[in-house]
Amino acid sequence: MAESGTTPLLVLAEVFPPRRGGSGRWLWELYRRLPDFDVRVLAGPADGDAAFDRTAPLEIDRLAGRPASWGILNARSALWHARVARKVRKSIAARRPAGVHCGKVLPEGLIALLARRSSRIPVWCFAHGEEFTLAETSRELTWLTRFVLSRAARIVANSENTRGLLIRRWGVAADRVSVLTPGVDTRKFAPAEPDPAVRARLGWTGRRVILTVGALQKRKGQDMLIRALPSIRRRCPDVLYAIAGEGRERGYLEGLVAEHKVSEAVRFLGTPDEDELVQLYQQCDLFALPNRKIGWDFEGFGIVLLEAQACAKPVLTGSSGGTVEAIVPNETGLLVACEEPEPLAEACAVLLNSPGKRAEMGARGRARVEQRFDWAPLARAAAALFSTPF
Repeated sequence: MAESGTTPLLVLAEVFPPRRGGSGRWLWELYRRLPDFDVRVLAGPADGDAAFDRTAPLEIDRLAGRPASWGILNARSALWHARVARKVRKSIAARRPAGVHCGKVLPEGLIALLARRSSRIPVWCFAHGEEFTLAETSRELTWLTRFVLSRAARIVANSENTRGLLIRRWGVAADRVSVLTPGVDTRKFAPAEPDPAVRARLGWTGRRVILTVGALQKRKGQDMLIRALPSIRRRCPDVLYAIAGEGRERGYLEGLVAEHKVSEAVRFLGTPDEDELVQLYQQCDLFALPNRKIGWDFEGFGIVLLEAQACAKPVLTGSSGGTVEAIVPNETGLLVACEEPEPLAEACAVLLNSPGKRAEMGARGRARVEQRFDWAPLARAAAALFSTPF
């Protein structure tokens, strides 16, 4: 039961910490900062989840298994959907929440609608962008997505870009789509002076370092920056490209490094823990997320851009998706078309060779993130939005 004076909410999230992923991290950071709401999370399983849940400031219950697909025509996936819907139905009956908030339209939004049956409990769905272009590749996913979008009480989009996509291409009424961006903890992600000991440990001594943080996948653009490195090195011979993250493209990226003969200029760092991640941002010279659209896949927002700016670093990002909303072009960073290596190489070289410009951009980025993207104001905005009556 909810504590006296608080509003009960049920959050359904297939992706949730300690599993890595921007969508789950967004939910975790947001819902644990809502003191006026009594939040229970039904979350997908993850390695290390028992230890994580014991110390979490939220009540977390884990779901069994993962769906074989987001659709329901696959027999295994249909059974998973039905099993999870039963668990959600029981939780709704026990807690009588003011709403069910879903990490994505599919599968969570569909499950919530199946679970609530004829009750009038509103279902809210978070929207990230790329899932809708994926849905358009399948008749089944298109139909299911339209089914959920037409019945959800409200869609919470991570950017104006995603909101526009929902309105223009999916016909969602504008007054049913609200924008609530991801944020950053500006106390944890904060500027620091160059630390020779840390840089030595990282192998960065005497190098100008470009950092990318993110899963190793084509939309993130690590491959294009590797292709740009020979040109960057001609203008910045001491450049080092540090890549933090793991993913299915690791072998492909290593092949590109060999092909372009830039092994001395690239370091694969694996997946850092949070303390290590902060140090990477603090000690790099330039942060790059050279994202581009690959088929249906694109970057919906780019939390890493906020984290880098919170550490007072200039940022460079691609012009596809919602990443432009995370920066102020030519003030906190550069917006670059990243479909070819040369524009990317030119932008990186300009910033690496302009320490004064980097410092100015970093300072402006830090100030903007503190004002607009710190979790404190975002949590207040979320609390006001979630209290909207229907």
